[in-house]
Amino acid sequence: MVRYQKNEARAWARENMRGVANVVIPSFSRDLKKLNEKGIRFDIRKEIEYGFWGTLLVSEVAITVPEYVQFTQWAHDEAGGKLALIHHAAFNTLEENIEAVQAAEKAGADLALLSYPANFYATTSKQIYDYTKSFCDATRLGVIIFPVPLWGFERVHPAGMDPELVKQMIRDIPNIVAIKAESGMPTVAGFVQAWKNHSKDVVVTFPVEADGIPLAGLVPMQFMGTSDSEYYGNSVPRMFKMMNEGKFDDAMKIFWQIHPARMAHKFVANSYMSATNFINRHVWKYEGWLSGFNGGPLRQPTMKIVDRHMKVLREGLQKSGLSPTTDPDSEYFVGRNPV
Repeated sequence: MVRYQKNEARAWARENMRGVANVVIPSFSRDLKKLNEKGIRFDIRKEIEYGFWGTLLVSEVAITVPEYVQFTQWAHDEAGGKLALIHHAAFNTLEENIEAVQAAEKAGADLALLSYPANFYATTSKQIYDYTKSFCDATRLGVIIFPVPLWGFERVHPAGMDPELVKQMIRDIPNIVAIKAESGMPTVAGFVQAWKNHSKDVVVTFPVEADGIPLAGLVPMQFMGTSDSEYYGNSVPRMFKMMNEGKFDDAMKIFWQIHPARMAHKFVANSYMSATNFINRHVWKYEGWLSGFNGGPLRQPTMKIVDRHMKVLREGLQKSGLSPTTDPDSEYFVGRNPV
């Protein structure tokens, strides 16, 4: 079902990865015993409505591999070729990630975003290389590599992934098609170095819109993702499209309009990321719900979302003129399509 041969992955990505990719977090039934097909399909339709090129099908929640494959199948069927689906290789072990990505290929995934398991304690660049190559060798999909401080690889190199390691991976692994370049966050140094070194070989992106949109005004960035840009409704795809059309000032008008929401998002994210080094998926799902997505309960274990953070996020959208839902926050935990 993959749209390209493995040796064509980079050419396919260069031609087709054009636009913004956000995330879809799976929806569950109210008793949390099964997936919520109505909610999942609703979110895929909302992605298309808002103008996203693609979306990450998040696996970094309490979901089994068979459930994730079903999630991918429903998303693929509902998308009908109008939305690229990015597999989230964020399961427990290399072996489980290989099992999941091979099943996701058949279920309709177009690309894969490579994460590293919480129990993967790399102490050398070779260990990171070997894990990455083993995963990439096992799939036909084009792979987005993701240098970011989340993995704790700063024990190996201050950038997390040594730039020389990234060069080696790009040289040796032909189905690496893109770099989600967040080395050295919160600085943009990792992106700048990746762009200088690799933008002629693979797609290089900075996914966080606060920096990615201005950077797209300086370099011809063709793709931005994946991140929780659904919080801003259709604003991020609109800005990115304007940047690619050379309408810099028009894009920056929207950029500054939504700045109160951006600051609200940063405030909430900083409250948990600095302590946990982990993304609070309840926060991200709530952000989407405020802007029209399904919402709904998540299985435990999961980080919680608290009233003060919901209040800040809602007010950020209101101050930005983005008209969040007027439904009470209690309805988020039910979802728009409960089953």
